[in-house]
Amino acid sequence: MFGFDVFGRPYFLKGILMSVCGMLTFRRYKRINPLKIEGTEHLAGLPGKNVLFVSNHQTYFADVIAMLHVFSSAKRGFHNSINNPAYLLAPKTDNYFIAADETMRDGIIPKLFVYAGCVKVKRTWRDAGQDVNRKVDFMELAKIGKALTGGWLITFPQGTTTPFAPGRRGVTYVIKKYKPVVVPIVISGFMEAFDKKGLKTVKRGQPLEMRFKRPMQIDLEEDGDVMLEKIMKAIEQSEEFQPKDKQLEPVL
Repeated sequence: MFGFDVFGRPYFLKGILMSVCGMLTFRRYKRINPLKIEGTEHLAGLPGKNVLFVSNHQTYFADVIAMLHVFSSAKRGFHNSINNPAYLLAPKTDNYFIAADETMRDGIIPKLFVYAGCVKVKRTWRDAGQDVNRKVDFMELAKIGKALTGGWLITFPQGTTTPFAPGRRGVTYVIKKYKPVVVPIVISGFMEAFDKKGLKTVKRGQPLEMRFKRPMQIDLEEDGDVMLEKIMKAIEQSEEFQPKDKQLEPVL
């Protein structure tokens, strides 16, 4: 409680920040847009460190905030539920999440998220709305590895909120190098309920869903493209899950 996380941030201040954020957002997930949770029994036996959650992505912040609610509630023994806000008195603080540097540059909210556990990375294919072609930054890879040594890490393999966008190979580099336990999450409803940033409610009463699946069986010797294909299938973003009557929107 009074130590520091792997990036030197005091757990005490992180806990206060997460408690306040949780109290401010509890009603949105409990009453305004009720969150249905499944599969938190798969969290019970996980190690305290080196766990990588892979998920589809629908807003910049609302997805992660909801996951942090669920992690803290499950830590207190409340499975598939955030009904008892007592978990906000002692939230789970050894969580981290990966976010694109360009979305975390400006404003007080991104700065608070960085302090709460954000690991900023530069996207290798997109920056400020322009296509780019960067090589993988191994310093950033080291930051991701550092976060895994400190607790649980959330990543969004598509790197965008566009549904059914292709997955990016960066996640396979992380898995092959650091050998984490990989847990898929599938979310829905967030895109309809909130604005793109996930800070404003645009549709009240929109149900939200979050499903945790059992940890994946990972073959570290497997080709990266094959591994990525399995991850995309696990988070239900592969072609077989795409509605046949909808075209893929441009990746943003």
